[in-house]
Amino acid sequence: MRSRPVQNTLGRLLAGYLRLVERTNRFVWEPEDAYERVGPMPVIVAMWHGQHFMVPFAKRPQDPAAALVSRSGDGEFNAIALQQLGIRAVRGSGARQAAKAREKGGATALRSLLKALEQGETVVMTADIPKVSRVCGQGIVTLARLSGRPVVPIAVVTSRRIDFKSWDSASMGLPFGRGAIVIGDAIRVPRDADSSMIEAQRLKIERELDAVHARAYALVGSADPGLRRTAAAAKTHAA
Repeated sequence: MRSRPVQNTLGRLLAGYLRLVERTNRFVWEPEDAYERVGPMPVIVAMWHGQHFMVPFAKRPQDPAAALVSRSGDGEFNAIALQQLGIRAVRGSGARQAAKAREKGGATALRSLLKALEQGETVVMTADIPKVSRVCGQGIVTLARLSGRPVVPIAVVTSRRIDFKSWDSASMGLPFGRGAIVIGDAIRVPRDADSSMIEAQRLKIERELDAVHARAYALVGSADPGLRRTAAAAKTHAA
C-alpha cells in the first residue's frame, strides 16, 4: 500500500472522485462576495483537521496555492491528489513537542510556506495539530506573524457525506447533494505582537473556525459531528 505506484493510483482516484463530488453538488457561498471581502491574495487559509478532502472546492482556478501535508503514508496519496487538483504540496506537520515537530519537518515546512507566500501562493493549512482536534496551535499564528499575511477561516460541507469516526472527524462529500462554502473574516497577527496578543489571535482563529463550521453545517441542514465529539471529549476529560 505504501509503494509509489499504489500511492500514485490512490491519489489520482481520490482527485477524480473529488472532481465528481464538486460537479454534482449545488454549492452556496457565504458571503457571496467572499473573495472580495478577503482582499488581496495571497492569504493563509485555515481549516480544521478533517476538512482536507473538502477545502479544495473553495479554490479559484486563478489563485496559485500550496497546502501543508504530513509526511505520513496517508499524506503521500493526499499530496498526489492535491497536485492533481492544482494545489502544490508542502510536506511536514506540527506537534505538541518541539522535538517531535522537528522530526515531522515542521520547521522546514514553515520556511517553505513563508517562501510560498512571498512568491504569491495562497497557503492552506490546518490550524490544529495532529491528535489534538479543534484546538488552534501556534504554527498558523507564527506563519501569519512572520509573513504579514492574514488568516482566513474556511469550512466546506456537503449535505450528503461520510463522517469518519476518526480523531479529526474527517468528512468526505458524496455526489448529488447540496454544499456550503463559508469563509470568515480575515485575521491578522502583527509582526510585533507580544505573547498576550499572539494568544488572543490564536483564540480568535479558533473561535472563527468553529463559527464557520457551525454555519456551513447549518446551511446544509445538519449538525457538526466534530463539534459534538470535541464537546464529549472535553466533558470526559473534565470528569
